Amino acid sequence: MSFYREQVLPRITEKILDHPPIAALRRETAAGLYGDIVEIGFGSGLNLPELPPEVRHVHAVDPDRTGPRLGKRRLAASPVQVSFVGLDGRAIPLDAASMDGALSTFTMCSIPDLERALAEVKRVLRAGGELHFLEHGLSDDPRIATWQRRVTPFYSPFAGGCRFDVPIADAVRRAGFELVSLDARQRKGPPLGSYLYRGVARKA
Repeated sequence: MSFYREQVLPRITEKILDHPPIAALRRETAAGLYGDIVEIGFGSGLNLPELPPEVRHVHAVDPDRTGPRLGKRRLAASPVQVSFVGLDGRAIPLDAASMDGALSTFTMCSIPDLERALAEVKRVLRAGGELHFLEHGLSDDPRIATWQRRVTPFYSPFAGGCRFDVPIADAVRRAGFELVSLDARQRKGPPLGSYLYRGVARKA
């Protein structure tokens, strides 16, 4: 892994995503989670302060080894137990049907094989378990979507594989989840990266 991707990019990402309006969206996204959850893309633990008190254990999956060091104060201050269980969301080292819930925020955009990763999330969830997600992705505005598709091939290599043009809701449905709730709309910010999907999907 290059110095840029290992040391610089995690710091840039944290800077971009550590803001009160985003924290509020994280809190809304995590509402309803409880028990043991798997978090795909733990990063520096920005979700930890926003988890409901019913969550007792986070099983974190993330290839970024720098993030936990950046978030050591959050980890120390959190009452939630955190275990780092894997580096790749496409192969989660947890037993089938062992998790009460799952959480993913600003992560699906950069997973190389999202279909496989969502299948893994579904595998480790118990029956009726929920995936709570907050992701940026493909806009429903054709003009913005066109530019997202044009820019992504040039942007992605410098952004850790992040893509603007991932149709998040469609990907979740194709993985066999039932969408319980979905709020997908353009938010304030740079147009290409501000179409946000916030939702809950249930394993049947």
